Amino acid sequence: MQIQKNISLKPYNTFGIDAIAKHYISVKSIEVLQSVLKSDSYPNKFILGGGSNMLLTKDIEDLVVHVNLKGIEVVSENDNHIFVKANAGENWHEFVLWCLNHNLGGIENLSLIPGNVGTAPIQNIGAYGVELKDVFESCEVIDIKTSEIRTFNNKECKFGYRESVFKQEVKDQYIVINVTFKLTKNNHVLRTDYGAITSQLNEMKVSEPTIQDVSNAVIAIRQSKLPDPKKIGNSGSFFKNPVISTKHFETLKLNFPDIPSYPISETEVKVPAGWLIEKAGFKGKTLGNYGVHKNQALVLVNYGDANGKDILDLARLIQKTIYRLFEITIETEVNII
Repeated sequence: MQIQKNISLKPYNTFGIDAIAKHYISVKSIEVLQSVLKSDSYPNKFILGGGSNMLLTKDIEDLVVHVNLKGIEVVSENDNHIFVKANAGENWHEFVLWCLNHNLGGIENLSLIPGNVGTAPIQNIGAYGVELKDVFESCEVIDIKTSEIRTFNNKECKFGYRESVFKQEVKDQYIVINVTFKLTKNNHVLRTDYGAITSQLNEMKVSEPTIQDVSNAVIAIRQSKLPDPKKIGNSGSFFKNPVISTKHFETLKLNFPDIPSYPISETEVKVPAGWLIEKAGFKGKTLGNYGVHKNQALVLVNYGDANGKDILDLARLIQKTIYRLFEITIETEVNII
């Protein structure tokens, strides 16, 4: 095992936080991963994937195990569907592009989401009316304690809004090593009814869109709203959109007639956290070298050498302010380390 010492994690997290890993190893095979997990030299391990959904607020004393497993393969197919397995270390957007290049449909709406394939089922990533669970067949995982491999199917993952069994009952017990997707080979079902996709397609003068067109539209929308992590440190949406009771929503509407919502059921609605944050006056707010992005209030940003503690303090201030103004609790989508 090639253990490195005192390695900066700045290149390995999209927020660009310069936290230090006291001990670090990049793992490129399942066998090496199992060997690392069995090692008694480092009893505590910190598992690192694409680093796209976390905020580091301190140095990491444990052994940082960077899961860097690569590879994409076709498992099986029939007349309408194809089952594709992608290893955990594959970059998510590059995997989307691979699927598009092979005319495989189902994840075009998830274009340009930062991070790696291995993180996708943990977070049940989603965007523009599509969630990972819609195309998820199964994933293989390694038990951190026993190093044994097991499979979780769609039902066993207990997917919810940015939720899965890996964030709840079995949190920190498994490492995702690969994900198998059920994608369409033909007769693709396009989702263009969410957000600004339809208007973006119209602007692109596309009347009969393909999956590539939908992907291009999503990329254009995201690039217009969200900062590129390679240029400005961020983790995408920092907060989840809260779900509140219809009764609470109707009360809020008396004071805020323009408050938007998306019905969840007869008794609940989802309110855009970005709207709440913007209404509270935080959109575009800059505090030295960090702040809230000017185009998307959901995104907290690191403009330079901010530390994670500063960004976390800002997040807590936003949460307190939102509760004071609207009596709504907004939860973080990003994992706080």
